[in-house]
Amino acid sequence: MKKYSEMSKEELLTLKAELDKEYADIKAQGLALDMSRGKPAADQLDLSMGLMDVLSSDSDLKCETGVDCRNYGVIDGIPEAKRLLGEMSEVDPDHIIIYGNSSLNVMFDSIARSMTHGVMGNTPWCKLDKVKFLCPVPGYDRHFKITEFFGIEMINVPMTPQGPDMDMVEKLVSEDAAIKGIWCVPKYSNPQGYTYSKETVERFARLKPAAPDFRIYWDNAYSIHHLYDDNQDFLVEILEECAKAGNPDIVYKFTSTSKVSFPGSGIAAVAASKANLEDFRSYMQIQTIGHDKLNQLRHVRFFKDLNGLHEHMRKHANIIRPKFELVLDTLEKELGGLGIGEWTKPHGGYFISFDAMEGCAKAIVAKAKEAGVVLTGAGATYPYGKDPKDSNIRIAPSFPTLEDLGKAAEVFVLCVKLTSVEKLLENA
Repeated sequence: MKKYSEMSKEELLTLKAELDKEYADIKAQGLALDMSRGKPAADQLDLSMGLMDVLSSDSDLKCETGVDCRNYGVIDGIPEAKRLLGEMSEVDPDHIIIYGNSSLNVMFDSIARSMTHGVMGNTPWCKLDKVKFLCPVPGYDRHFKITEFFGIEMINVPMTPQGPDMDMVEKLVSEDAAIKGIWCVPKYSNPQGYTYSKETVERFARLKPAAPDFRIYWDNAYSIHHLYDDNQDFLVEILEECAKAGNPDIVYKFTSTSKVSFPGSGIAAVAASKANLEDFRSYMQIQTIGHDKLNQLRHVRFFKDLNGLHEHMRKHANIIRPKFELVLDTLEKELGGLGIGEWTKPHGGYFISFDAMEGCAKAIVAKAKEAGVVLTGAGATYPYGKDPKDSNIRIAPSFPTLEDLGKAAEVFVLCVKLTSVEKLLENA
């Protein structure tokens, strides 16, 4: 198959006429498909319906230490929930705090507390002239929205298949005390599906930041979200590495059951050093008298242990694996060898990252929308919504049915072809 860049102007014009006709035909179908966010589909949510039945009015609602979960108390989580989320996070239950339903909420709170009260006795960020954060790109839009909300300056750090460019990370954090943190999705990253290598994790643990209150925001959102039983990424556990490197306080590790049980009704947790957890508890006892212990109890009784979680996630994988494979097969079949796009082939997580020709992402997303397919906004995977190359598009295959996804993938590849031809003709 001939690359588009090798075609003559006449060939491109002929191709454009064909693609224009296909595009008009698709628009006439009046599609209304949404591939914009990584939401679980209804049949995935159905897997957790048993959660609604494990507690009833005649259940024993005491946790293992005898505390009545209907009442106030136990600010940092019931012991069995700490054990379950500790297993999921690969940390000792003593190093974990259980929160409410959302780890994003905890990240927002952590940044807010750092702004107003500082980190472990350091100067509150709001009293500093400048506060900066490192942002591996492309990355998770909601992370970037938090730091943007607080007026924190964001610095792009390129992602590689091994993780962020660590030469750049090490240099920046060691030289600039205004850099207070870095956002990380270390396993099956959003949007590329990359997992940080052993060397990358070790280099994170050995960082020598100029700022004593620098923290790695380690959002391990997809820790057990494998697509395959026999082809799973492995991530080195960060807290243990930091402790070994004599840097125990440098990391906050976030996790939740949002895409395990019910998004919006799961449980979230933070794992960190004892000193960091004391810092967290000092504001929690003013903020709340305790999170939803009945929901913690419900999750423990439903999943029981790590094996229960893994068994549950295999069922999730059986639902979303065919969707990922459908999109990847369509991309390969329709765009392979044309030189107009590259994409990742993740082993887990919720996204596929697509890189179009430079200057084409916004136009592709706009064309898809016109044809009835909503994609994540071009630029969303970069701070301030500004992709310097206007090339990255995040594909979220999980929510639509297989049939709808097939149609959406067809629309997407057609929009990539048409936009690429138009771009090449501009320069012809």
